[in-house]
Amino acid sequence: MAMTLSEQANRVLAALAEGRCFGRREGGWAAGPLIAPHALVAELERRDLLTVGDALALAPAGQAWARRRAEVGNRLLAERPLPQDGRPRDKARRPARSVTVNLAESPLGWLKARGLVDARQYEAGERLRGDWTVAGLGPRVTMRWDAGARSTGDGLDPTLAQIAAKRRMEAALDAVGPGLKDVLWRIVCAGESMETAERALGWPARAGRVVLTLALDRLADFYGLG
Repeated sequence: MAMTLSEQANRVLAALAEGRCFGRREGGWAAGPLIAPHALVAELERRDLLTVGDALALAPAGQAWARRRAEVGNRLLAERPLPQDGRPRDKARRPARSVTVNLAESPLGWLKARGLVDARQYEAGERLRGDWTVAGLGPRVTMRWDAGARSTGDGLDPTLAQIAAKRRMEAALDAVGPGLKDVLWRIVCAGESMETAERALGWPARAGRVVLTLALDRLADFYGLG
């Protein structure tokens, strides 16, 4: 039976597969803005997806997950440019080009990979999404990771961790302001594509990226990122 994981679990496993190091922090583990709450780590350890010691590491099942993810992410998609005048393609003069498609990439990661947001803006967005995830405000894909848990393992109740994350997220969005936070929430937290967010907000094409970068700059200022 196929293993079903939440978005946050996939992001944690993907980070480990990429060699990122998680350090202990209040309420769980963290690799930069990416947070792995204790309840999530305990569930992944129970599934033999990761091991817990001085650092987090992929367990055998997690290594197999990473191999499957790499196979999917490295599939090549043939991209052929369409002729501008409507004439049939000349295959001899227009060879197919190959591009690598990463199906696990977030909308914000997609923008960063193409140089449309910088590292400071990306870090600010990831920090906001981390709090949004810990706050439990997104749709649950599978089980509730903290179900039945009395604490996070270091004395911090999961409910208190969620409340704290929700307050941090609300403070950040308030600092960004009402004119900017809608597109920020849609793309960074809800994971909508730029085109989807622009349609939902009634904006013209390519207007969303301009507003999003302004919102991310203001968010980075709020977090004090250099």
